Amino acid sequence: MYKNMGKVIRVLEEYAVLTVATLVMVVGIYLFKFPNNFSFGGVTGFAVLLAAVMPVSPGTITFILNMALLVVGFFFLGKGFGTKTVYVSLLTSVGLSLAEKLFPLEAPLTAQPVLELVYAVVLPAFGSAVLFNVGASGGGTDIIAMILKKYTKLNIGAALFFVDLGIVIAACMIFDAQIGLFSLCGLLAKSLVVDDVIERVNLCKYFTIICNDPQPICDFIMNDLQRSATVFDAQGTYEHHQKTIIITIMNRGQAVELRNFIRRNQPSAFIAITNSSEIIGKGFRGFN
Repeated sequence: MYKNMGKVIRVLEEYAVLTVATLVMVVGIYLFKFPNNFSFGGVTGFAVLLAAVMPVSPGTITFILNMALLVVGFFFLGKGFGTKTVYVSLLTSVGLSLAEKLFPLEAPLTAQPVLELVYAVVLPAFGSAVLFNVGASGGGTDIIAMILKKYTKLNIGAALFFVDLGIVIAACMIFDAQIGLFSLCGLLAKSLVVDDVIERVNLCKYFTIICNDPQPICDFIMNDLQRSATVFDAQGTYEHHQKTIIITIMNRGQAVELRNFIRRNQPSAFIAITNSSEIIGKGFRGFN
């Protein structure tokens, strides 16, 4: 019973993260991307282009396109398509449609297009990075990528980039050069922001501690920080004294506590701290 309850809580926490990340994306797209006609790729970028030549709002077009892509995804990818992708895609579509009805915008929020471009890039990119980090995607063109990956040997990243680039070029023709150039900047910045956010979200501290008395440090790691460590004996090459090496990995908050504890209690200990954003194992990524 407790095991099932823990599983339910984990699922609820995961979907809470998905919901918050998706709503952040919706805010960035609706408040900053749509009013400025920024068209730097994806379904929402294509929706901006279609809305300029059709009497339909970008939110409605996004809803229609996402629903169509979900149907295509189920047809080509089957039932294992992914409930997270379906959830995020539905929430994004419904969120944008509701935002248009509840908070209609006639013009951009500010008269500063560069400032609005920053938010149009950062907010959706942050949401996308969080989604990728928990094994989900934003739907839309990601569904096309999943289909291409399954049935072809194309370089998916390159294919999607050229599709997005085509949307940017079309923005230059439909709108003007300024919007096209802003959209190109957004396209180039989007991937950089996503990668940076994922790295920072997963950032951990890898400790290599060389000391004379390992027990107090190990007790603090296990009892106070609720982490584990690997300990082995070593010998210094200069004076050949026997030393103990402790290897452990912490999140950033725990790393500060461990560093301060060692400084207070064993100031002679040698500490090497390395940043790492790819820790896979029990207690980190890859294990429940």
